[in-house]
Amino acid sequence: MQQVIKNLPASAGVYQYFDEKGKLLYVGKAKNLKNRVKSYWRFTPTFLPNPAQSPRIIKMLHEAATLEYIVVESEEDALILENSLIKQLKPKYNILLRDDKTYPYIYIDESVEYPRFEITRKVIKGKHITYYGPFPTGGRALLDALYEVYPLVQKKSCLREGKACLFYQINKCLAPCEKKVTPEAYAKLVKEAKTSIVKRTQLIQTLKEKMTNLATQERYEEAASIRDSIASIKSLTLSSNIDLANNLNLDIFAIHNGDERGVIVKMFMRGGKIISSAYNYFRHTHIFDENEAYKQALLEFYTIDTPHIAKQILTAHPFEDATQVASSLSIRFDKKIEIHTPQRGQKAKLIALALQNAKELLRKKQDDNIIEQKVADLLNLTSIPYRVESFDNSHMMGAATVGAMVVWSEGRWEKSSYRRYALHAKDEYAQMKELLSRRIERFKASPAPDLWILDGGAANLNLALTLLKEAQVNLDVIAIAKEKLDAKAHRAKGAAKDLLYTTEGVLELKPTDKRLHWIQRQRDEAHRYAITYHQNKKRREDTQIALLNKKGIGKATITKLIHYFGTFEAIENATFEALTNVTNKKIATIIKNNNP
Repeated sequence: MQQVIKNLPASAGVYQYFDEKGKLLYVGKAKNLKNRVKSYWRFTPTFLPNPAQSPRIIKMLHEAATLEYIVVESEEDALILENSLIKQLKPKYNILLRDDKTYPYIYIDESVEYPRFEITRKVIKGKHITYYGPFPTGGRALLDALYEVYPLVQKKSCLREGKACLFYQINKCLAPCEKKVTPEAYAKLVKEAKTSIVKRTQLIQTLKEKMTNLATQERYEEAASIRDSIASIKSLTLSSNIDLANNLNLDIFAIHNGDERGVIVKMFMRGGKIISSAYNYFRHTHIFDENEAYKQALLEFYTIDTPHIAKQILTAHPFEDATQVASSLSIRFDKKIEIHTPQRGQKAKLIALALQNAKELLRKKQDDNIIEQKVADLLNLTSIPYRVESFDNSHMMGAATVGAMVVWSEGRWEKSSYRRYALHAKDEYAQMKELLSRRIERFKASPAPDLWILDGGAANLNLALTLLKEAQVNLDVIAIAKEKLDAKAHRAKGAAKDLLYTTEGVLELKPTDKRLHWIQRQRDEAHRYAITYHQNKKRREDTQIALLNKKGIGKATITKLIHYFGTFEAIENATFEALTNVTNKKIATIIKNNNP
């Protein structure tokens, strides 16, 4: 490694430290690779880590055995590549922030006579578009409230119909489709609605009056719906009496670090008022690095598709790469972006508010009795499994083979992240390999979790570890399976006990152990999800087999076709020549004649 460091180029790039087993320890970026990497070390009288480095870096350097680097054209490219590699490969000593959400915005396109408010998560092209947001939560409720309170064009299709509809009859629309309202009068209505998006007091008051009237009429379900909308709209912002009179647009980020995890609070000020806020927790490894945390938080949040970004970003702490991140965002959005840490005045009060909320959120989280911590201690995991992916596959005699992944995140099932896979491999080992390989391919777009739980024994555990090593991804893995009775493994409950397969050996816990219950719950949810998908797929395939049988095609031929083409859809879309090559002209004619 010493020789590699001495011969490094004086170019911008990304460097990676690995331990003696080839495990990725750390990813960093540099404007000048030669100078940056050399600064980690002292070369005389012996080759040792530079004691001026942070304790975290010194610990990492003592473990480092090899160094690899990638040369890029600019520091901007190095910054982006570094962030991408950290997200994808989960290096041991880098912080991994996880905020994969793209927050929605409310927008309106005023290039038309009678515009509508819509929800978007990406940039909409047009010269007369105004964005409001982002709204991490409650955006849909706010949009629905606008249409509840103001008689705007309710649906996209309304204007196309050219005739007043039910919305006009119930006083929820002014029927611009029949020109019953002028564009000028409608524009005043839109202006009021736009004000209500930012200054929501009057909007909430009107909703409360509607809720009371509905309750008086014993229309309780409708009243409850409005009550829930009010709660969602109120939850959009942190409680604050800070309003800036100069109509500033600011994005505010505050990061507070704890022993095992940290929290990021984001506040969004538009027109001098805080219109929304959000927070998310993150786990960190070893010693916290503030610069790395803010750098990742900003680069991850502001993607190229972000509809609107404030020109001023406030951070609760100054950080080393602030200038470079600002430059990167300026290039990304083609406008001047500034990052500041105010020390006094109203902006400093905003920072203090964000930090106060961050500390309180972390205090509440640390007060919880977290089972994940106990599982991490039991299994000697490298990080607490706040986010877990569990896998299972299902089939019946090789038919309707499917795989499933379920996700546990911060104490709840994250069903929007569940995934189902139609698998093509023939045996269970190959099916698990296909399932895990397809997930690993998605790590760049959807980062790896803290822990994988597999249904199965040592074979599946070793398979996963091999695949992850080949991908150079740091990720803890365990497997859970029933002990073998009479040389057979039993999935069903009963005399057979669940065994945990780890890199340190096999564990058998008491049936009453809550840590075991937590792991079983993950496995059972993956099994339930896989079985449901399998049953639905098997039902569809049985129906399709029955149809093919009616056409005079036998089961053996159907099996042959499925093995070759993979799916019934592929069989139906296959050319006559392809079908003939697999079967014969008679069968090919039957299939094509029945699929015009």
